[in-house]
Amino acid sequence: MSVAERILVVDDEPSIRKYLQTLLEVDGFQVETVSSGKEALEKVGAGERPDFVILDVLMPEMNGIETLKELMQVDHSLNVIMLSCSNEVGTVVDAIRLGAHDYLTKPFEKGELDAAMLKCRKKKQLHEENQALREYCEQLTEDLSFLAASPQMVRIRQQILQIAPVDVPVFICGESGVGKEVVARMIHLRSKRRNQAFVKVNCAALPGELLESELYGYEQGAFTGAVRAKPGKFELANKGTIFLDEIAEMSTHLQAKLLHVLQDHQYSRLGGRQVVDMDVRVLAATNMDVHEAMKDGRFREDLYYRLNVLSINVPPLRERQTEIPLLFRHFLQKYAEKFGKTASEPSPYLLEAAARYPWPGNLRELENFVKRYVILDDDEGSLRELVEMSTARQRSVPREEAPPPREQGLKALVRGLKDEAEMEAIAVALEKTRWCRKDAAKMLGISYKALLYKMRQFNLDTPRNRRGSTTEETRREPAMRNV
Repeated sequence: MSVAERILVVDDEPSIRKYLQTLLEVDGFQVETVSSGKEALEKVGAGERPDFVILDVLMPEMNGIETLKELMQVDHSLNVIMLSCSNEVGTVVDAIRLGAHDYLTKPFEKGELDAAMLKCRKKKQLHEENQALREYCEQLTEDLSFLAASPQMVRIRQQILQIAPVDVPVFICGESGVGKEVVARMIHLRSKRRNQAFVKVNCAALPGELLESELYGYEQGAFTGAVRAKPGKFELANKGTIFLDEIAEMSTHLQAKLLHVLQDHQYSRLGGRQVVDMDVRVLAATNMDVHEAMKDGRFREDLYYRLNVLSINVPPLRERQTEIPLLFRHFLQKYAEKFGKTASEPSPYLLEAAARYPWPGNLRELENFVKRYVILDDDEGSLRELVEMSTARQRSVPREEAPPPREQGLKALVRGLKDEAEMEAIAVALEKTRWCRKDAAKMLGISYKALLYKMRQFNLDTPRNRRGSTTEETRREPAMRNV
């Protein structure tokens, strides 16, 4: 052994203590002995953590079972091997239930003690392997959002791998629902702080006074209702990472205080006089246009430059459509397992419609859509829902995206109003005729060919044809479909 393992022997009999010390020191262990449970608790409570504790059951004042119970409260990970002259079933069960790894009856052979210590080592190794596996699974789960081959997300993954080990603030931008928190968690899991806490704070969810106490904590009596002291999020995240989501929603007063905390690496709780030192990596995110917010005075420039040492801009889902089928299947598997259902494989038509839909709510909207798909298990109904969502959006988007009249010339304004009126008239006619384009053209008093041209111009299409079905009129006039 390169480093000698430390063993604490707890027994009231001097001969047993001497025997065990000699026996174990011959094998290269570092052995310390005490005669009572009280002495053992003092040593462990003072921070001395032996690799093994060999503990006698029958001792005066505080017996071995009572000592074991107290030791487990101090550190549940201690490797404790119990010794006793008796092998009563009740005592053995109590010892194992309280956390002892093994139980030996005196007198015992050297091989029995070696086997008990080997069992402890194997349990410790198994625990460490399970912990490593959990961390790997967490990393893999976070990576799932980056499995698609879109160039934007490949670049962001490379950025994360470069940024994560460097212990500096990161500013994450992107629309609501694009996965900014996923990026923040992945940075944390790939950083040197991955074994410490990751604490998220939604700065838009609380008013200023509550947010301040949430971030920095408070002392007893700091304000009405503060019946006991409470640590803040910065304190809970110490040595780890804090993620300040929607930071641009924070009041300018709190932004100024946060700037000083980031500069000085210390702060005081509300109502407190003692300074709290801070060792936290800060990740911040917003869905606002930060530069516009700074122009308007809603976001402090000095705080932005303090946080924006490195930055990541997460694109909306509509700009990375190749990921949508993979994300769809990822959420499908996730919620099928969660709800205990066997979800049907989505049809190619549904996946194609999902890839074409712009998903204004980004990943959050897609996730909720797949959730409904898993619960209802209705491919055709889900496809119909997507078509209806697309049609409703096509009608509303021109109004939303049209620039205000003051930015247009008179001719452009008249042309825009004319196009909007034409599109509305065509949409109404198509609805009234149940998307029979010949009847709609007749109702509008225009040729069939002109109607097809206008439908293409305004991006209007029949839900039936998008799902792959054919109608009598499309079979009769295939040449007109391609005009």
